[in-house]
Amino acid sequence: MTDITDESEPTLYLIPTPIGNLEDITLRSMRILQSVDALACEDTRHTRKIFERHSLASPSIIFPCHAHNEDRAVGRILSLLRDGKSVGLTSDAGAPGVSDPGQRAAAAVIEAGYQVVSLPGASAVITALTVSGLAIPAFTFLGFLPRRPGRQRKLFAAFADAPSALVFFESPFRVGKILTVAHEILGDRPAAVCIELTKKFENIHRGPLSSLAEQFSSQKIKGEVTIVIGLPARDDSDGDEAGDLKGLP
Repeated sequence: MTDITDESEPTLYLIPTPIGNLEDITLRSMRILQSVDALACEDTRHTRKIFERHSLASPSIIFPCHAHNEDRAVGRILSLLRDGKSVGLTSDAGAPGVSDPGQRAAAAVIEAGYQVVSLPGASAVITALTVSGLAIPAFTFLGFLPRRPGRQRKLFAAFADAPSALVFFESPFRVGKILTVAHEILGDRPAAVCIELTKKFENIHRGPLSSLAEQFSSQKIKGEVTIVIGLPARDDSDGDEAGDLKGLP
């Protein structure tokens, strides 16, 4: 199969980067990283590690695009595109725009009429879902949850009856508290706490919310955390309608 993108046109490439293991990058992403005229990075130091690890030639123009300067960076991206140049955009890890800078840049470039191409690649969300061992006929990604317990309760309550798994990112310092709130609102669903996915000290903890909440109320952890909460138990009294959702426990 050949590339259908017209790479001669000024284009913004959304380039996912490894979430831990630097080998988790596609051949296409490595090619595009070397071929763009400029590269906007959430953290230029992080992206340079990828160039060094894979002996890639870096573009001559590399500049930051993060939460504190995204508006200014978007202006620079648009200026480069108007000059006929191609621009790559990377976040620290995973896909730009998914709980990371990049969405505003993509929206502005689309509105200006330029081509936007998103490359497939590493994702903490998909990695956590697949390694959880839970039934996932559907899922809802919640990003980073609100910090206040009251808002957390409202958010979980909004999805309490949804026939989908929940997946979200959390600070390692709040894992026990968020699991306790989830157990309170959602009941004792199966869950998985995924720590440092794809990295040397990757660790997956699986079990009911009650036991995980108790475990992490006292256990200190380090690193990035992705949490998956399984589906609500099926009410067999629903009959055939419930049976339509294949894969539910």
